[in-house]
Amino acid sequence: MAESPVAPAEDLCRLLLVEELDTDLFRGGACAESPGRVFGGQVIAQALAAAGRSVRETLCAHSLHAYFLRAGDTMRPIIYRVLRDFDGGSFANRRVVAMQGGLPILNLAASFQRAEDGLAHAEGMPETLPPEQCIDLVSALKASGAPLPPALRDRLAAFDLRIGPSSTDATGPASQYAWLRLTGAIEPEPALRRVLLAYASDFALLTTAVLPHPVKFFSPRLQGASLDHAIWFHETPPIDDWLLYAMESPWAGHARGFARGQIFDRAGRLVASVAQEGLIRLREKG
Repeated sequence: MAESPVAPAEDLCRLLLVEELDTDLFRGGACAESPGRVFGGQVIAQALAAAGRSVRETLCAHSLHAYFLRAGDTMRPIIYRVLRDFDGGSFANRRVVAMQGGLPILNLAASFQRAEDGLAHAEGMPETLPPEQCIDLVSALKASGAPLPPALRDRLAAFDLRIGPSSTDATGPASQYAWLRLTGAIEPEPALRRVLLAYASDFALLTTAVLPHPVKFFSPRLQGASLDHAIWFHETPPIDDWLLYAMESPWAGHARGFARGQIFDRAGRLVASVAQEGLIRLREKG
């Protein structure tokens, strides 16, 4: 009897949960994409998973900051070296260097905290269409004349991603929103849910910075790449239920674009905030 194919969500979880090689040394597997650059969200997620393996189980990640240094190769594994910068009673801090071919491709710092109560407030969820009334990403790209690149299709296989209307109103920053959820149920493990959200947070954020301009993000004329990425985890994200990703770009210039996002669960809780700067360079015509 032939083996059943692995569900995309299960396959993604396996990809992101890194293998321990030695103390504070881990290996992240390659993905099933065709030859090319590694998806930035994968490197961030695997680096966070490696950092999380070195802290006490009572601690959860509350923030990370990452810099992309070089493009990774999809056909080769990535080695993650974890540096234990600080271990305190309530917090721990880790640095992670992601390496391929002996060269760093990403530096990441992550901070972890034990659960505790304190002062609390949160911004409310913006008014949007529900996910059932939003168009799926593949259809949205076809309608815009930008077919989905094969590598991106592989990255999105584990998620249901619905795109809402965008706004380029001159009175405010360019904005768009998307609903996303994992296509399969997973264990209610806080660390894994944060790792999966880190992966998904890199899907569409930088494209927001291109919305006010007469060029498509996937156009051959545009060279786009993440330069840095930051996430603040406010709550454990229910990644296998609908999450609203509200994104805006208040600035672009000097071949760079800046975008920020807020991620809400369907009940309206703010579960994470994200910020990213990326390269958006127009290639010379010719």
